[in-house]
Amino acid sequence: MSMTRKPSGKLRRADDIAAYLLLAPFLLFLLAFIVYPVIQNLYYSFTNYNLGRAPSWIGLRNYTRLMGDEVFQQAVLNTVIFAVFSVAGLLLVSLCAAIALNRATRWARAVRAVTLYPYAMSMIAVSMVWLLLLDPTNGYINKLLTLLHLPRRMWLFDTSLALGCLIAISVWKDSGYCMLVLLAGMQAIDTALYDAARVDGANAFGQMRHVTLPGLKPVLLFVSVNSCIAAFKTFEQVQTMTGGDPLYSTTTIVHQIYQRGFGEYKMGYAASMSVVLLIMLLIVTALNFRAYGMEE
Repeated sequence: MSMTRKPSGKLRRADDIAAYLLLAPFLLFLLAFIVYPVIQNLYYSFTNYNLGRAPSWIGLRNYTRLMGDEVFQQAVLNTVIFAVFSVAGLLLVSLCAAIALNRATRWARAVRAVTLYPYAMSMIAVSMVWLLLLDPTNGYINKLLTLLHLPRRMWLFDTSLALGCLIAISVWKDSGYCMLVLLAGMQAIDTALYDAARVDGANAFGQMRHVTLPGLKPVLLFVSVNSCIAAFKTFEQVQTMTGGDPLYSTTTIVHQIYQRGFGEYKMGYAASMSVVLLIMLLIVTALNFRAYGMEE
């Protein structure tokens, strides 16, 4: 009978040192570009730091000011609305598209490739294209409405439509990527589970409810968390398409951080906004894990 010999203490120490050396670049990167900036930003949020002037401690004054800042409160509301509807729309569109394309046909493969094109484009490029389409005077969408004898819309200049337009554009851009992620998750589900469901008399809806959705739970969690984080950080399309207007109806938290930090040079006040955003993201991420039953 062969006996396995345990490594000696020197060998174990050598292995530990090698492991630490391999991890060192990542840990240094983590400390330099994530941990340190977060701690520094947290410190600045308790100061009156402006560009060109050394920070001085003011305690909770920035956070007290946030509670009375109506523009920031509107930005928080807009961000939450944007996140809720864009993520819900993204999951719905992506899941329906993945179910429809979950078959090995030639047209299905072609559609999968085409749906990735918007995601491959930068948000600024997408925003410029949609600015032309939504132009109230010469935009193609209003021209189409005229051909259909429907009233023209101001779109991005209407407080009741502007945020909805940004949400729709976000869903259109990212749904292709999310669809492919969900499709990959579907194809990883064991086909024997579908066979067992059919034997038990489950129809297509029953198979989706009892096999597809439970099997997609980790993938749905991944898509939900990443989509929520991206939605809460939305900035490029707001800055490019509306600048936060009309009447702050499209301004978001990140847009306000940019305006206060790089427009008014109030870096301490902007830092307090980013701390609030970080707390919101942590809460939303925890809620996603809880909703999918994956707290552990």
